[in-house]
Amino acid sequence: MGELRVRSVLVTGANRGIGLGFVRHLLGLPNPPEWVFAACRDPKGQRAQELQNLASKHPNLVIVPLEVTELASIKAAAASVGERLKDSGLNLLINNAGIGNNSSLDNVTQEDLAQKYATNTIGPLLLSQAFLPLLKKAAQGSPGSGLSCSKAAIINMSSYAGSIQDVYVWEYGEAISYRCSKAALNMLTKCQSLGYREHGILCAAFHPGWVITDMGGTIENKTRVTVDVSVRGMLKVMSSLSEKDTGTFVDWEGKVLPW
Repeated sequence: MGELRVRSVLVTGANRGIGLGFVRHLLGLPNPPEWVFAACRDPKGQRAQELQNLASKHPNLVIVPLEVTELASIKAAAASVGERLKDSGLNLLINNAGIGNNSSLDNVTQEDLAQKYATNTIGPLLLSQAFLPLLKKAAQGSPGSGLSCSKAAIINMSSYAGSIQDVYVWEYGEAISYRCSKAALNMLTKCQSLGYREHGILCAAFHPGWVITDMGGTIENKTRVTVDVSVRGMLKVMSSLSEKDTGTFVDWEGKVLPW
């Protein structure tokens, strides 16, 4: 597996955790993207300070305001990115923004489920729809007939917790709303892979590992990985994905996971 080579990439939830890790690693590649779009809710706020610092040092990094649960915000982001890219299109959309909690069967509520689905499932769906014209444009402008992340791709940040066959780390928490939203995201990824193949767009769902982040919680477990290890691994796997891999569910090491 070689190094990921991509002209343009957009990462959602880019102000912290895995999203910020993606931005750092993309900017640090030997051949970094011409454009790295880092999307987050409040680009000028305190929680985006690290992104702001990076943007001051990297002219190819553009911070984009985005609330993934609001269609107007999604459309505005797509228009803003399109103006920058002009005729070249967007090569890689990484739907990373997500939320979670440890709701149980006894206490999960309608509001909790709706909130998790809005961010973890519906957000990636609406973002993919909004950026589809730019992804199509990138695919059309790339040589070759195969699929790859350097041509045009949608990567949905899922979780092994969404696997129905193997309910990952149930002993650490039921996380009902989170698990259900990620299982739905996996199905969305599969559907996108079937619907967008004809447009030359690869689609895959990733489990980043049980990453040591604020969202990942404070439980100590030997299987947990750092943001750097996770992101470096995922970028390596992305560089190797091809037509045979569209519609797959893989982890940060490239292992295919059960639905």
